[in-house]
Amino acid sequence: MATSTDPSAGRNSARSTTAKGPNTAFRELRGRRSPGEFAAAVRRAAREIGEQVACDARYIGRVEAGEIRCPNYAYERVFRHMFPGLSLTDMGFSARETVRGRGARGGCAAPVAHATPPEHDDGTIDIDDRNDEESDVLRRAFMTGGSATVAAVSLGLIPETPVAAAPLDSVRVRRVGEAEVNAVEDAVRRIRLLDDRHGADGLYRRAAQPLRTAYALLDAGTARQCTADRLQAGAGELAISVGWLAHDSGRYEEARSHYAEALATARLAGDPALEAHAFCNMSFLARDAGRPREALRAAQAGSRAARQLGSPRLLALLALREAGGWAGLGDRGACEQSLNRAHALFARGAAERDPEWMTFFVEAELEMLEAQCWSALGDWSRAAAHAHRAACVQDPHFTRNLALYRAELADDLARAGAPTESAAAGHQVLDLLTEVQSTRIQAMLADTARILAPHGTCPEVAAFLERRATVTV
Repeated sequence: MATSTDPSAGRNSARSTTAKGPNTAFRELRGRRSPGEFAAAVRRAAREIGEQVACDARYIGRVEAGEIRCPNYAYERVFRHMFPGLSLTDMGFSARETVRGRGARGGCAAPVAHATPPEHDDGTIDIDDRNDEESDVLRRAFMTGGSATVAAVSLGLIPETPVAAAPLDSVRVRRVGEAEVNAVEDAVRRIRLLDDRHGADGLYRRAAQPLRTAYALLDAGTARQCTADRLQAGAGELAISVGWLAHDSGRYEEARSHYAEALATARLAGDPALEAHAFCNMSFLARDAGRPREALRAAQAGSRAARQLGSPRLLALLALREAGGWAGLGDRGACEQSLNRAHALFARGAAERDPEWMTFFVEAELEMLEAQCWSALGDWSRAAAHAHRAACVQDPHFTRNLALYRAELADDLARAGAPTESAAAGHQVLDLLTEVQSTRIQAMLADTARILAPHGTCPEVAAFLERRATVTV
């Protein structure tokens, strides 16, 4: 990928690209690929060097329009990997030193970039590594422990005066614009990336703050309909992200409430993509909560909403959710039919209209969801085979999912009567728990330990049980 584009094209044209005009050099680097295809190439390149960026077609469009004058450091590393030998200016960007200070911005409020900044081991975000081109909007508004009013101040909705101590709804606010909507969308992406790396437990309470702020922004109103539509979608996606964090950390009723809020937002906005996403997660939650018929109905409703969206991968995921519902009801035949439909849809490949949030849905996730179906049907050996495949093909940078797949494998092997192999898989999960905090994974390990307990005389099993008992739950 890095050698498929002639670097001289970007170098020759970059000199004529002004900081305030379109980035024609970067457009030439994209070549004949669509913005969506190029964004996918950026994400693949990021994985090759251990970075994670949530690049999408909208981000590429902003770069090419000249709205992002200088990428943050994560994107810079990815772009340099894709186009070796090119500098930022060769790619049409402004030199970093020219956009670091507020004076360099010339009063122009540029949209926020989509990448995640560096993180500390505790999951907190170091915003100092962002350049000022990405806006001060995110510096205090999101992923902090402050009140909704403080967040609103940092978003520029209300003045930073003593009146700011009053409740948010008692203060007159100005209309919301592009920068605030970008901040909401960026919060969604960063929550997803942090969850991929660290799991939900350490994030849920902190993520509730940006969600409250997003709905406060909706109440404030926007001057343009297109901005209002984006804000509705962003707030709904944020509700789903926060709902997922609650779901994964075992707070099922709170998750149900957040998903319902997202569904209501989708219905009010007439947004079928958001509606399909909400139903997809509601189905997943219902399955985990032991309500398979509700899981089935939610998946089918999501499929109806998704039919008009042009995304076979989304329909494949919803077919897998439906299969999970059938498995929970013990209907093997209907489950197999849904699984076959999911595989056929998945085989059609990625499409430009695939939702951004579906980046997790790769072959590994397909195998994992099928493993869970066979597990629910009591076919432990078949479940273990699919869980093993999921763990083998999973990108190791997505630590949380890798731990989840191995935990499923350990459980399936234990139930299939393979205690030694189960213990080995359990050790691999424990190796990852220094990086991942997930109530779901801890609960799965607890079940595995309970099943393995009668085999405690086996040295491998005994070692796993002893090690697992020392893990703080």
